Amino acid sequence: MKLTQATTLLLSLGLSLPVEGFSLSRTNAVAPKPPFRPLPASSPRHRTCHVKTNGDGTDDAEYILAALKKCNNGGKVIFDADKEYTIGTALDMTFLKHIDLEILGKITFTADTDYWQENSFKHTFQNATTFFNLGGTDVNVYGGGELNGNGQVWYDLYAQDPLILRPILVGIIGLHGGTIGPLKLRYSPQWYQLVANSSDVLFDGIDISGYSSSKNEAKNTDGWDTYRSSNIIIQNSVINNGDDCVSFKPNSTEILVQNLHCNGSHGISVGSLGQYEGEVDIVQNVLVHNISMYNASDMARIKVWPGLPSAMSEDLQGGGGLGSVQNITYDNMYVENVDWAIEVTQCYGQKNQTLCNQFPSNLTISDVYFNDLKGVTSKKHDPNVGTIICSSPDVCSGIHATNIDVKSPSGKSGFVCTNVDETLLDVECTSSS
Repeated sequence: MKLTQATTLLLSLGLSLPVEGFSLSRTNAVAPKPPFRPLPASSPRHRTCHVKTNGDGTDDAEYILAALKKCNNGGKVIFDADKEYTIGTALDMTFLKHIDLEILGKITFTADTDYWQENSFKHTFQNATTFFNLGGTDVNVYGGGELNGNGQVWYDLYAQDPLILRPILVGIIGLHGGTIGPLKLRYSPQWYQLVANSSDVLFDGIDISGYSSSKNEAKNTDGWDTYRSSNIIIQNSVINNGDDCVSFKPNSTEILVQNLHCNGSHGISVGSLGQYEGEVDIVQNVLVHNISMYNASDMARIKVWPGLPSAMSEDLQGGGGLGSVQNITYDNMYVENVDWAIEVTQCYGQKNQTLCNQFPSNLTISDVYFNDLKGVTSKKHDPNVGTIICSSPDVCSGIHATNIDVKSPSGKSGFVCTNVDETLLDVECTSSS
């Protein structure tokens, strides 16, 4: 595995690198973890296509499609370093096979919010939409260039109407075998990356950043959301955003996340799950390893809706869904100015604990392991540093916390606990919710 631009940045931050024979960390060497299953190898590429551009900010989508079709099945498509490309058309790129996209230049999506709300690709989960769908077999996207979502116009529009459909910057939809990165992702209107109906995909060296320049926040800017996908690896990346650093949505299995620097986020989250009544959500076999989390609401987070309808916000309601969270491990984590080092809740969206207990979640949580957490939280919940809220012990079991060396600014390390087996926790449950 070669050193990338993001890898060099991680070295400067003192984070460990999953590079064979070369592993550094803040204090001790931390070895990378292997994926749950080996990734398939790419076939050789034998021809090259350069993407043309109008060069004047008008739509280059036809040139991109032409190059992709010409070099599909054994070629490489290059977005040149000295060029800027504009996309004003929703691109279906799910036909790709055995092809590389080397992005050296900058690609910007137009700010035509009316067009994108009407024409972006619609997905079934949480009204998600994408600028493009990239999928197929054996597809690699790299080069260190930039994808820019022109997010500011969307941040301001969302402040006026929270029900608008904001496109996700990168849609990896139905990709089986491939690598993404190194890349720079900037100013996504909503989530930065949706990985859906995909398998055997490695994300390595992703540099995410983009904040609002107005009073209107850049909201819901998750780094990654995995959905109905398996054997996904996310590593060696730096994320500066305003929502989940990584989120495992329904039916995410065999997911490895390691060696990330997250800043300003809502943590690395399982969920939310159980949002849709009658649907079955499963997240299992997830390993989160060697993460540094700064200036965030959470570090390790599991969020499950209760058994009754509840409302998180005007555009986010749910509850009553089925399924399970099982075999989830958070290992070797560092927090600094993070509100909760650990947050587990089966009452997501429901502030009334009595109602939550009366209508416990239909989605079970079991076999969860929090190991080797260090650092200092923010003042927000001082003297508490973590919270584990189960709606019933019948649907929440096997939650373990060991070697938790996290303190609040006052030096205390309390946990808020409800309906949890405290004998499995190497922490002090000082209060109940």
